[in-house]
Amino acid sequence: MTDSLNQVYDVIIIGGGPAGATAAMYAARAELEVGILDKGLTTGALGTTSKIANYPGVEGEIGGAELLQTMREQAAAFGAEFINDKAIGTDLLGQPKAVFGNLGVYNARSIIVATGSMGRSNLIKGEAEFLGRGVSYCAVCDAAFFKDKDVAVIGKSDEAVDEALYLARFARTVHFFAPGKEVNVNEEEFDGLQGTGNVVLHLGSIVKEIVGEEKVEGIRFLDREAGTGEEYLEVDGVFVYLQGGKPITDFLQGQLEISSEGCLQVDRENQTNIPGVYAIGDVICTHVKQAVIAAGDGAIAAIAAEKWLRGKSKARVDWGE
Repeated sequence: MTDSLNQVYDVIIIGGGPAGATAAMYAARAELEVGILDKGLTTGALGTTSKIANYPGVEGEIGGAELLQTMREQAAAFGAEFINDKAIGTDLLGQPKAVFGNLGVYNARSIIVATGSMGRSNLIKGEAEFLGRGVSYCAVCDAAFFKDKDVAVIGKSDEAVDEALYLARFARTVHFFAPGKEVNVNEEEFDGLQGTGNVVLHLGSIVKEIVGEEKVEGIRFLDREAGTGEEYLEVDGVFVYLQGGKPITDFLQGQLEISSEGCLQVDRENQTNIPGVYAIGDVICTHVKQAVIAAGDGAIAAIAAEKWLRGKSKARVDWGE
């Protein structure tokens, strides 16, 4: 495996869903150096889909996570490198371009944004008010501030499980809240979470409010199974990993053109207003949300990026139609 923090990739793809995984497959097959920043198999929309029955070439029903895992294995077989990190900022105007992650800075000659539309517009009451004062979206960034304290993690994705496990190394107690009784995440890691002595699971519980004065002091939550009404729990920090339906673009810091609906604007080759920067999948909002269409976007952008990098008007390889 390459040292991802000490090289310049030909392409960095932000997001490992069907759009990003397909782009990685096509770009790697064109013998480009490809890195994919990805937060986990069940972080995006496809990974949390229980059954798919209409994906071309797949007979019968298949789980979304299983289909996505196959796509990723294909991309990796061509040489694409998956990097378990989260993009928190970018410099798209420089050369090389830079993606800032929790673990370091990744440099590339071109960027493909494939972060999807799992962002949230409906926040938990108190979430915005206490952001930076006990509310966080990044355990790697902030866990050390909660050493020997009690914290809550809210979510049901691989990212939420990973972050809870990381926090457990610092916090006295980690309360893990998931809205459903079951979580569609990596089974081995979830078993590890269950077996961690300072983690308390609250499955089927919904956090209704984050409360405090100057900083977070506790949460109010509803255990739907117990039927006991709202309960109060004292915590010093709340780490939120919930998903919604808003395009995820905050890490781009206003460098790309965005529509009034919050969608990235692209041309027919999925290139944004900055040459060498592409956007694909649900983040561009140009179609119905289907995995096969997102995959098509990924192929288009990878072919366009290869042409742009080579400075050619025609793609250098036979794309195997």
